[in-house]
Amino acid sequence: MSRHSLETKIGAVTLRNPVLLASGPAGYGLEYEGLLDLERIGGVVTKTISFEPREGNPGTRLHETGGGLLNSIGLENVGAEVFFSEKMPALVDAGIKPVVSLAAEDWEDYRMLLDATAGTVGVDIIELNLSCPNVERGGMAVGTNPELLAKYVRHAKDTLPGMTVLAKLTPNVGDIAALALAAEEAGADGITAINTVVGMDIDLAARRPVFKRIRAGLSGPAVMPIALDAVWRISRTVDIPVVGVGGITSIADAMKFFMAGAAAIQVGTAVFYDPALPERIVETLEETGIPGPLGDCSRMKGAG
Repeated sequence: MSRHSLETKIGAVTLRNPVLLASGPAGYGLEYEGLLDLERIGGVVTKTISFEPREGNPGTRLHETGGGLLNSIGLENVGAEVFFSEKMPALVDAGIKPVVSLAAEDWEDYRMLLDATAGTVGVDIIELNLSCPNVERGGMAVGTNPELLAKYVRHAKDTLPGMTVLAKLTPNVGDIAALALAAEEAGADGITAINTVVGMDIDLAARRPVFKRIRAGLSGPAVMPIALDAVWRISRTVDIPVVGVGGITSIADAMKFFMAGAAAIQVGTAVFYDPALPERIVETLEETGIPGPLGDCSRMKGAG
């Protein structure tokens, strides 16, 4: 039985297949060695890197809910110098395709971070995290403003010529498709949708919010319909590839994202309890091929 080719082109980069690990649960990339074959999937989106090391948020950082996982990590990471000198070479040597996630608190940090990224061996695709809800500055504050978002994307394209740039968007806005259009017009090569949905929980016994920052980011099954809708809308607004992420817990979920218009998908929270899922998705796609997007469902019977 012949196997389908799954090569997927985004910008100037060709991935071996369209299945990646999402930023966050995947750590720096090598943490899942032995749990799944990292060379078998299309790539690993690294933990988000900032210019200076970050300790992250104090107090509770992860909290399970009935529909997913609330997190308030606060972009804890080793910083650009250690990442590019130690973590990146290990990824490349292991034969893993890295997609480097980047974020900054302010414009000057952002400029220094991109300068540190430029020329690093093995980096040809980055994901700009313009949508993290768990930091005071940068993150979602940038990603909810189309003009600021465009400014950040444009500077990345100018500083990193020839590099593929993905803009990761927040769902915590009125019109995510408008943000995607702003990113495309600024030169983004692709859109990643979505980041976590803002939520909170309360400790009944202590009578206080679970998280010190009160609000946190929700991922997991509960956000899947929100992510699917975002991919659907964005893919019908822009002409660049859309990478779908949010609540994928099964092969069926992955297929729905491709049908909604995604060119690639990322698996995040599910790898905590089902690390083999990305490989199973790849195996299924090799057998069946990548589903094409649906037609114009606005004309389908019963469409609202």
